[in-house]
Amino acid sequence: MVIKVLLVMLFLLFNRSFPFQQEQDNSDLVSYFSSKAIPFTDASDLNLFINECGQKQLVLLGEASHGTHEYYHWRAEISKRLITEKNFNFIAVEGDWASIYRLNKYVKGLENAKSSAKEVLQSFNRWPEWMWANTNILELAEWMKEYNKKLPPEKKVGFYGFDVYGQWQAMDDLLAWSENNMNDKHNDLITKLNCFAGYRTDEWQYAREVIEGKTSCEEELKQIVEILRNHGESIDSSEMKSYFRAKQNALVVQNAESFYRLAVQNNILSWNSRVDHMWLTITRLLDFYGQNAKGIIWAHNTHVGDSRATSMRTINQYNIGELSRTNLGEENVFIAGFGTYRGKVNAGTEWGARMRIMKVPKAQKGSLDYYLGQVPQERFFILFNKNDRKEQLLAGNYLGHRAIGVTYNPQWESGNYVPTLPAFRYDALIYFRETSALKTVR
Repeated sequence: MVIKVLLVMLFLLFNRSFPFQQEQDNSDLVSYFSSKAIPFTDASDLNLFINECGQKQLVLLGEASHGTHEYYHWRAEISKRLITEKNFNFIAVEGDWASIYRLNKYVKGLENAKSSAKEVLQSFNRWPEWMWANTNILELAEWMKEYNKKLPPEKKVGFYGFDVYGQWQAMDDLLAWSENNMNDKHNDLITKLNCFAGYRTDEWQYAREVIEGKTSCEEELKQIVEILRNHGESIDSSEMKSYFRAKQNALVVQNAESFYRLAVQNNILSWNSRVDHMWLTITRLLDFYGQNAKGIIWAHNTHVGDSRATSMRTINQYNIGELSRTNLGEENVFIAGFGTYRGKVNAGTEWGARMRIMKVPKAQKGSLDYYLGQVPQERFFILFNKNDRKEQLLAGNYLGHRAIGVTYNPQWESGNYVPTLPAFRYDALIYFRETSALKTVR
């Protein structure tokens, strides 16, 4: 927990020190955004947005917080249209692989799946539970279940988590699979995993002990991934789905160890190691779904908005937005950021604290969110193009874009803004004058 708090503080201090426009008013910017704003009231009003991104290989849908109803609701509405009209194959979210896979089993109607989406979501017990155990995800999961019923197994739309956390459940899932599918290596896997498994109650204690001189588990976990990789050479097509899941569980354990170990040494390297795992998972999903696969990515704006157009670039941090564009080509990727002027949000005052519904104050004057808040429409989207990237109003000035995580303190509001060149960071912005908190599943 201490390390996570330090990372948050460093983020706040860095963004305070990075210069971005803080004028009290800029009527030219307000006029510019107003001229491009496209209002919407329901999903049928998103035709221009859907047509712009529907042919891309990846559509990245952001959020300015992890606890806002409007972000989840409209990402779901966009995702439904991309699935039904543009044949997208999967949704991948900023969540744990092992726990989110239970939702994947449910929406696909796979064997041993839970009886309802609510039952799945109520089983999520790692903080912050509200990120996925909320009514927006519940509704989307039930919709996907119904949609998938009419499709053959190979065409069913999947729902996955791509984050590096949740290593202990991934370890359990891996061993359950190896006992039934790779029995000759099962005990060897247990032995190698025991190095890391001994810290099941406190992965940060493991990281601290490594810094103090204890030998890390890096080599043992690397060997586990290699064992899984070699096993893949001898399996037939009927086993590929379960093997894919098992190998992903092994990668989660390996990369989680790396993330925690690096976090107590260098927060930039640990951030990038987490991003590398996210990107690896996304590319594995694209490969798994085969030629012409198309994916929808849900994650915070700090992950999906191209890091090269933010203060992150000055400290050599990157994210999946940048990696998507550089690896797949900008013409094959569409990035949408989200924002609000004011509202309410689910968050904790510190890591692991009880969830509270907090007030999100009016956007700081001079920020991107402030100027968007002066646009006459209550709810709108903006599509950026090459002409916007030549416009001096957008190309020459960094604007602070508010970012709220799972922990939040409105008293630190001035530090919750990422200096941003919006037309370069995103292909679109979706904005709400006022937002509300998520409703949790009970």
